Amino acid sequence: MEPGDPRYLKRRVRGCTLDVHPTEKALVVQYEVEATILGELGDPMVGERKECQKIIRLKSLNANTDTSSLAQKVVEECRLIHPSKLREVEQLLFYLQNRKQSNENQEKKCISPRDFKPYTGVELDEEASINNIDEYVELLYEDIQEKIRGATLIFQLARNPDNLEELLQNETALGALARVLREDWKQSVDLATTIIYVFFCFSSFSQFHGLVTHFKIGALCMNIIEHELKRYDLWQDELQKKKKAYEESSENQNLKKEHEKSIKKYQSLLTKQEQLLRVALCLLLNLAEDTRTELKMRNKNIVHMLVKILDRDDEELLLVSVSFLKKLSIFLENKNDMAETFAVEKLARLVPSEHKELLSTTLRLLLNLSFDTLLRSQMVQACLIPKLSSLLADEGQRQLSMCILYHISMDDRFKSMFANTDCIPQLMKMVFECGEEMDVELISLCINLAANRSNAQIICEGAGLRMLMKRAMKLKDVLVMKMIRNLSQHTGPTKSCFLDHVGDLAIQITEQEPEEFVIECLGTLANLTIPDLDWALVLKEYNLVTYLKDRLKPGSAEDDLILEVVIMIGTVSMDDSCAAMLAKSGIIPALIELLNAQQEDDEFVCQIVYVFYQMVFHKATRDVIIKDTQAPAYLIDLMHDNNAEIRKVCDNTLDIIAEYDEEWGRKIQTEKFRWYNAQWLEMVENRQMDEAGEPFLYEEDAESFIGNGDILDRHDLFYSADGIISADGAISPEFYTELQNGELGQTGYMSSVSNQFVPSVQIPTDRPVSAYGFRPEEQFFYSYTTASRFYTTESLPHSA
Repeated sequence: MEPGDPRYLKRRVRGCTLDVHPTEKALVVQYEVEATILGELGDPMVGERKECQKIIRLKSLNANTDTSSLAQKVVEECRLIHPSKLREVEQLLFYLQNRKQSNENQEKKCISPRDFKPYTGVELDEEASINNIDEYVELLYEDIQEKIRGATLIFQLARNPDNLEELLQNETALGALARVLREDWKQSVDLATTIIYVFFCFSSFSQFHGLVTHFKIGALCMNIIEHELKRYDLWQDELQKKKKAYEESSENQNLKKEHEKSIKKYQSLLTKQEQLLRVALCLLLNLAEDTRTELKMRNKNIVHMLVKILDRDDEELLLVSVSFLKKLSIFLENKNDMAETFAVEKLARLVPSEHKELLSTTLRLLLNLSFDTLLRSQMVQACLIPKLSSLLADEGQRQLSMCILYHISMDDRFKSMFANTDCIPQLMKMVFECGEEMDVELISLCINLAANRSNAQIICEGAGLRMLMKRAMKLKDVLVMKMIRNLSQHTGPTKSCFLDHVGDLAIQITEQEPEEFVIECLGTLANLTIPDLDWALVLKEYNLVTYLKDRLKPGSAEDDLILEVVIMIGTVSMDDSCAAMLAKSGIIPALIELLNAQQEDDEFVCQIVYVFYQMVFHKATRDVIIKDTQAPAYLIDLMHDNNAEIRKVCDNTLDIIAEYDEEWGRKIQTEKFRWYNAQWLEMVENRQMDEAGEPFLYEEDAESFIGNGDILDRHDLFYSADGIISADGAISPEFYTELQNGELGQTGYMSSVSNQFVPSVQIPTDRPVSAYGFRPEEQFFYSYTTASRFYTTESLPHSA
């Protein structure tokens, strides 16, 4: 308004609301300013409303702050807040005081706009004012130094978020900054850095990303980064050449001075370049909130650039690069790029690091990459296992280190490498020191490591096993029991340590204990194939036979528990007295009933058949298996099962049955012959029907040469195999002599039980060798399809 104008401006604040800042310790005041121009008589002529925001930052707020006093001070100093809102301000301050800072906010702390200050040589003594913005823009049209001064003053304004809205309205200023950056960035690193700072301040807020994208600042930053990385390589080559020339003629003082001068110049250039790279990457990291923008960066090889920067030494630049890589690593394509550029090898250099934030971010990136098998291999090759193990003592990095080590321990080929570090003693100390609640990551890592024999020996050293058993039994800790179960599977001195704890385990095998815990206890006992262990005494003292038999009934418990019961029976059946005790209790019919119920589960079938295999070795149980049950008939059915392990154990069991029972021996031999020669038999029978008119198939009385009976009754059709099988189908005595002398060679199907099937325990050497199941050495016409598994006995011969 002109001087003397009777009109005047009236401003009024309306609708003040309060909220907390999403990331900082600050209050956000939202209010509306109503500006009205009044006429000579006080009548409103022109009115305008504008929504405004004020941020009240509370730097002094901490856990010990008196929120009531601070709230009173805020209300007194901020005229926008009415005294009636004192109670609301106090509540908001209390919320800010107790709000936990997320890890993401802590990571972004390093890239806050207020942290970026002009470095040495670019500072200005004058204070920038938003009212002089037009003067600063005019400076952008002068020479380079004036352009730097103008850009620096605008940067001072942009560092205050309250000025961004007003700067946004000044399209001339932003357009001039973008133009100068595009045209002159190669001429001055200082100028390029300062202008990128300004746009970085806008990129820190999502609502301004459209502005930054409009001026194509992101694409320009990509070009600048690529160019600077190439310059860095040229600097390195030049330094190497001068260093080499200096070393070759060390007496030349001129070359020495030139080399020292080049190093100083290089250090100065490197400092400015790394500042430029840092702010450019921070701007791109902010823009990468939009996945479409991130994809464009990926197409321009942002991953390769970031990995290349990992060779630098500037910790702040490394922090931004690692943070960017961590964000990119959640996408498969970016993870593959990191694998190709050997990012893990360069990241391993940063572990450990005195810069806590850099170390934490690096570990988070490694954790993301550790889900990939190839990258886990690279981590092991980069010697990360001992480095991560040393970080277990650091409470701040312990959780991340354990998670990465857990992923590495998932691969069996890497488990043994933990034995050569101090990882296991530290883990055991952490296990014993923790209270009732144990970190899942800690016990999971221990469970994996316990699956390796070398690690198991270290764990059980001293009082290790005793302490673990004490904790497991006291707290009924299933996960600790899983670890103990893994320890029990190893042969040697480790397994012998369990002799003192058999009673502790057996007493847990009751219906009153939690089912999951009982499963692990049963599995541990089943692993204890120790010659000195008297299983018969254990079964009697803890009344386990009744429990085992009751749990064999289908549906009596979860399948996992029933399976462990079957495995346990297989282990104790190695003992003669135990096998007899179990057979008398009626466990064999219960196993057959369970076999019928679980016929589609290969694991159940294999373990049940293994129990039969163990029992046929003992005289006390052999007759029960052969004469009193239909187990041999079931085994014949399973002889051609799809599962190779089931076929193997069935064949071995049938060979033993055939040797001790003549009738079952003929049936087994007939079934094997029928199976192995099924195509030939079918061909002969079909030819008889299809070519009835052929004279050479019949004798003079028109009877087929195979007769009217069962073709398998014609013993003259059996293979003789050089006298092994005679015309009457019997095996010649010479065959046994040759077998015992080892002359049968590779042509026969005969093999010892221990060669055909190797159970989890040592088989006594005096156990019999089968005399059945000879396989002819002639090749079959075609590969016969394996029969489906049907457990019916109607089509099978019954024992007498």
